[in-house]
Amino acid sequence: MNLLSKETSPYLLQHANNPVHWKGWNANSLAEAKEKNKLIIVSIGYSACHWCHVMEHESFEDQEAADVMNAHFISIKVDREERPDVDAVYMKAVQILTGRGGWPLNMVTLPDGRPVWGGTYFKKEQWINALEQLQELYKSNPEKLIDYAEKLHQGIQSIRIVPNENPNVIPSADERQEQIATLVEKWKHSFDWEFGGMASSPKFMMPNNYYFLMRYGHKKKDAQLLEFVNLTLTRIAFGGVFDTVDGGFSRYSVDNKWHVPHFEKMLYDNGQLVSLYSDAYKLTANPLYKEVIEKTLSFVERELMNSEGGFYCALDADSLNTEKHLEEGTFYVWKIPELKTIIGEDFDLFSQVFNINTFGLWEEGNYVLIQNQSLEGIAQLNNIEVSTLENKKKIWEQNLYIEREKRSKPRLDDKCLTSWNAIMLKGFVDAYKALEDGNYLKLALQNADFIIKNLWSSEGNLFHNYKNQKSTITGYLEDYCLVIAAFISLYEVTFDEKWLLNAKQLTDYSFEHFYDEKTGFFAFTSNLDEALITPHFETEDNVIPASNSVMAKNLFQLGIYFENSYYEKVSQRMLQNIMPGVDYPSAYSNWMDLAMNYSEENKELAICGDLTLEFCKKINSFYFPNVILAGTKKVSNLPFLKNRFNENETLFYLCQNKTCSTPSTDFQEILSKLN
Repeated sequence: MNLLSKETSPYLLQHANNPVHWKGWNANSLAEAKEKNKLIIVSIGYSACHWCHVMEHESFEDQEAADVMNAHFISIKVDREERPDVDAVYMKAVQILTGRGGWPLNMVTLPDGRPVWGGTYFKKEQWINALEQLQELYKSNPEKLIDYAEKLHQGIQSIRIVPNENPNVIPSADERQEQIATLVEKWKHSFDWEFGGMASSPKFMMPNNYYFLMRYGHKKKDAQLLEFVNLTLTRIAFGGVFDTVDGGFSRYSVDNKWHVPHFEKMLYDNGQLVSLYSDAYKLTANPLYKEVIEKTLSFVERELMNSEGGFYCALDADSLNTEKHLEEGTFYVWKIPELKTIIGEDFDLFSQVFNINTFGLWEEGNYVLIQNQSLEGIAQLNNIEVSTLENKKKIWEQNLYIEREKRSKPRLDDKCLTSWNAIMLKGFVDAYKALEDGNYLKLALQNADFIIKNLWSSEGNLFHNYKNQKSTITGYLEDYCLVIAAFISLYEVTFDEKWLLNAKQLTDYSFEHFYDEKTGFFAFTSNLDEALITPHFETEDNVIPASNSVMAKNLFQLGIYFENSYYEKVSQRMLQNIMPGVDYPSAYSNWMDLAMNYSEENKELAICGDLTLEFCKKINSFYFPNVILAGTKKVSNLPFLKNRFNENETLFYLCQNKTCSTPSTDFQEILSKLN
């Protein structure tokens, strides 16, 4: 056993029996490299990463490769989910060196941590040869390696926020909306009008892209754009990236039709996609979207929730096949003989629904279930009622689920991450808004209590991770911004002001320990943490929106609730600094969503009176992305609600740009104004 046996991360523990003398990323490991003047191998991955497992088996479990690593290097294994800060810094280096990134990420650095060489997956012979050459060069001509490291370090540091050249020029609301319109028109050229998503493969779901495009299409009454979003969500829901048998989404599709997934299921995808489908259901009332929400939350509750109300990270892509070897996707795929046995006389109809044909074939006789037609169309072709086919589909899926549960399940990454828990919490809240299922709110509140109890210290800081009653890593900006957003969403459905006060407390802590006045952005790591080789500011939206864009949206909302002009100014400054440099809209969709808050359509609504929560539920069931909602059943000291409560009636205060109309008692009138 190497030193990883002392870690709690499932990914690190998977490597505890490797012959490599792995160490964790900590002060002792880094100090040892300097003391012994040894190059460092930094190898980064995560538990659900298929190619990480492949490289482990080929190289890190191999004695020959281990001997080279042990003789000349300090070898450090990093779980990217536990240390996104370390991952971000070395990912920049790999992208400079190779032009692309990904995992496993393998980097060789000087004893001080500055990178000199790296890449992603390497075959054993490549790996050994590269290490031997680097060690020989470091021994014979260290100045050459140090000089190269210095140049690469400068390159990494240059990948910083591009400053706004005209910070004092504040565009008007109309100018900002014109910029967004231009960006959307440019974006449309990348759309795949056959299968939805972008016209490329592999395909990632990128929930925030479609959240923004749906809001923009709705606001502009752009029927074509809304059609594209619905096409995309429908095609994703048809599978195979969506697991129609048990619910839940895989991380991405390797092809252009959302068919064959990279089979791992990540908490952050499922949380965000539940939020997206909940909003889409409010807008369209599409029963397919409701089915997706319900199945996914059922999966999360059953497979990814611990007894304390926390959510686990992921299910692996790999599971044991019939020969007891780990194989990608083996838990999820089907062969025709077993399908015929399970489905019986309905097999022909089943095959039409789930494409047990060339369209649904993956490889080696394995099928990944995927629809490409609506149930209505298939029912019509077969002269049966849609309701009959819907019932058959439910029965088929139940039978497939029972049979599949007999298989060896994918491995579980059973650590809890604060940021991902917050994403899932918000998913449950958004599903509660759309479907009004009280169990969803109950589970959201349960998870919020889990975060407060286990991941928020008495000193005011959040932790990043939790496992076995232990939290060992201090929180990153992503933890703060996403918990704040989740707490704001809880306020929107409960009107319990403790959630806003908690959000404000975490926001003020973020200003104290993360905010950089010079750039106008929040650093990814706290000023209490040991500095890495370069600071990291996360500003580009990815599969998870950038922590700075999430924080800017939080500040916009909290600025209104607390009438805090400083929050508002910082949010505006962040947006002003980002927007002039936006040329690739999909990497800035959350920023563009924030920019839409400054349009004339954005409104604030306060509901005050005995029936507040009833009207709150009704408002939340509508698709109103342009409305900030507040309310109270009693006298409130929240600045936005102050002096608005009247004991004898329920009043609606509709405001726009801090100007409120006369309070109304007519709910239908308010609805018509919001619409």
